[in-house]
Amino acid sequence: MLTSGEIEKLFSSFTRTKILIVGDIMVDAYIWGSVSRISPEAPVPVVSIQKRENRLGGAANVARNIKAMGAQPVLCSVIGEDQKGDEFLELLKQEEMSREGIVQSQQRMTTTKFRVLGNKTQMLRVDEEKTNPVSASDKEQFLEQLSRILKQGDIDAVVFQDYDKGLLNKEIIETVIAWSKSQGIPVAADPKKVNFMHYREATLFKPNLKELKEGTKTEFDTSNTQALEDAVDTLQEKLACDMLMVTLSERGIYLKYKFDGEQRSYQEPAYKREIADVSGAGDTVISMAALCLAQDIPAGDMAAISNLAGGIVCEVAGVVPIDKTKLLQEVKAIYRNLDYNAQT
Repeated sequence: MLTSGEIEKLFSSFTRTKILIVGDIMVDAYIWGSVSRISPEAPVPVVSIQKRENRLGGAANVARNIKAMGAQPVLCSVIGEDQKGDEFLELLKQEEMSREGIVQSQQRMTTTKFRVLGNKTQMLRVDEEKTNPVSASDKEQFLEQLSRILKQGDIDAVVFQDYDKGLLNKEIIETVIAWSKSQGIPVAADPKKVNFMHYREATLFKPNLKELKEGTKTEFDTSNTQALEDAVDTLQEKLACDMLMVTLSERGIYLKYKFDGEQRSYQEPAYKREIADVSGAGDTVISMAALCLAQDIPAGDMAAISNLAGGIVCEVAGVVPIDKTKLLQEVKAIYRNLDYNAQT
């Protein structure tokens, strides 16, 4: 377990960390308003618009979380040559993030999720997207960009953020993992269904419980700890990953990892919070896990810090990045309490 001084040092070290994020990006478009009546046309609420807002979403939200912790994100993805693509690039500029890893394609549509919120509650979501695989020419250009960035030699960790939108496939995933391993760079993967079994030999594999069940083709009760452990054991053996971390929503995080040649497990409980919105929590968890991997801290501490970060962003409506100051305060408070309990 990290000491208070080591926690301060860890958070300070994030400012010297550079993370490559590979995956599906999207624009999170919000319409905020108030609701005071039901429509006479249909039994639906009428939202009176008060504000519109665009935010970086998907893999770009991982980049926002990385940047919010003081680290440097490098985002690699393919977007459309369309209005939302231009808006996405403008959002990157506003966030002072590089566009060096972004490929624009006439053959793609920039994924956009429109969310309508009335009285601080999400009423409706409309998705505008195409999820067909990227073309051969787009894939070639994308891999060239990735290769150039990795060859610069200053990447501390790689994150795959997969949303099944057509960018990632077996070839791209295996190529990037091989390139990263050849340079000793840890790889963290947040999977979805299509490419679930393609992340072999990633350093960290982070599905949620639903994805774990689908990926291993098993079904078990959430409270069945033994069934959870068995599913994780099976998956870890197939993927040959060093660490497998399953997010369990209100039950926290379960982690299986190798230490000194032995397998160990660790479960971090969730802390009670006022939940406003769970959107983007997985992005925050994988972001913190990657930052911790880059600093090579103990696996249990990585899980605990990532778990806290995922909970914090759920207290705010909409997809938001982590608040570094709040996270540091909570981590220090939790660790002080654990240290106190261990001594009494």
